[in-house]
Amino acid sequence: MHIAEGFLPPAHAIAWGVASAPFVVHGVRSLTREVKEHPESTLLLGASGAFTFVLSALKIPSVTGSCSHPTGTGLGAILFRPPVMAVLGTITLLFQALLLAHGGLTTLGANVFSMAIAGPWAGYAVYRLLKRYDVPLMAAVFCGAFVTDLSTYCVTSVQLALAFPDPGSGFLGALGKFGGIFAVTQIPLAVSEGLLTVLVMRLLVQSSRGELTRLGVLLQRARPATAPGATPARDRAPGPTMDTTTAKTEAKIKATDQDTGDARTETEARAR
Repeated sequence: MHIAEGFLPPAHAIAWGVASAPFVVHGVRSLTREVKEHPESTLLLGASGAFTFVLSALKIPSVTGSCSHPTGTGLGAILFRPPVMAVLGTITLLFQALLLAHGGLTTLGANVFSMAIAGPWAGYAVYRLLKRYDVPLMAAVFCGAFVTDLSTYCVTSVQLALAFPDPGSGFLGALGKFGGIFAVTQIPLAVSEGLLTVLVMRLLVQSSRGELTRLGVLLQRARPATAPGATPARDRAPGPTMDTTTAKTEAKIKATDQDTGDARTETEARAR
C-alpha cells in the first residue's frame, strides 16, 4: 500500500497532503483530550500504535511503486475511534519512511489518506453497523479489521489510477488493473489481519476489561434493580448482629424481673 518516494506527480502528492491535513489536526485534538482525561489509556494507545507499525512493515511486492501488507489500523479504530487512529497511523508512516525507507515523505499525504484515514473510517463504520444489529463482538471486530485493510487498498488503487490513467481505457481501466493486482495478495492478507485482530481483542478482553468497558467496546454489566424509594444495599446501615440482639433481650428480661421484685416488696410493706 505504501506508495514509494517520488512516485506520485508533485500536484497529486500536494493534493493528498492537503486532503489529509484536517483529519490529522482533528485527530491530534482527540488524542490530546483522551490522554488528558484518561492517562491510564496511554498503554493501550501505545499498543495500538505498535500493532500498526509491526503489521504494516511486513511488505510483499505487488504493484509497481507500491506493495501489499496488513495495515493493523482496524484495532486502533475500534478501540479509540478513527480520529485518534489518523494520528497513530501518521506517526507510523513517518517513522517507516525515515527509518525503513518504506513509503516516502513526498507521498506521505497519500499514504496517510489511504491507510490512516479512509481505511479506519470504513472499517469502523462496518463495525458500528454490525454492533447496532447485535452481531457478536468478535464477528464485528473481524469484519471491521477486514474492511479496514481492504478499503485501504481500494483507495490506493484510486490514487494510482488518478496519477497514471491507462492510455486506452483511462481512469477506469487503470483502476481495474491496479485493483486486480492488489486483490491477489490483499484479500488473503485482509482475512489474516481480521483473524489476528480478533485474537488480540480476545486477549484484551481478558486483561483490560475495565478499559474496554470505558471505551464502549464492552457493555457495562447491569446492576440489580432497586425498588423506587428503596435504599441500595450498599447504602443501608448494617443490621444488629446475633450477639447484640441476644444481649438486648437479656437486658429486657432482667429489667422486667427487677420491676416485678420491686412491686412485690412494696405490696408486702403495705400489708404490714
